[in-house]
Amino acid sequence: MSAQEAIEQFLHGQIECWNNGDKEGFFEHYRRVSPAGLSIEYVGRPLPTDPWQILEGMWENQQPRFRVEVKETIINGEEAACHHRNALRDGSGGIETIELYRFQNGRLSVRYFIKA
Repeated sequence: MSAQEAIEQFLHGQIECWNNGDKEGFFEHYRRVSPAGLSIEYVGRPLPTDPWQILEGMWENQQPRFRVEVKETIINGEEAACHHRNALRDGSGGIETIELYRFQNGRLSVRYFIKA
């Protein structure tokens, strides 16, 4: 599998797991692409330093409320940029995000830009 195919598989697979409530599959996608380390940043917000704690909190607090709609995905080399609409499951609105992913030497770095 090429690097681009692996990135596409991660990006699409983790969204599918999120939307279907498959927590184990969601975390497995992250474990598979980050054997050498994972970092997650919500740009402009202080965060816990443990990326797995961040993902766990995201799952517990956001997954029941939001479904992710993919608006755009751009992959260039070892990096990807995604525009997502995090739609409230009750249909009452949503939040736009831009998500930046860097896949490098078994490490994954993620930066989330959230429209307030």
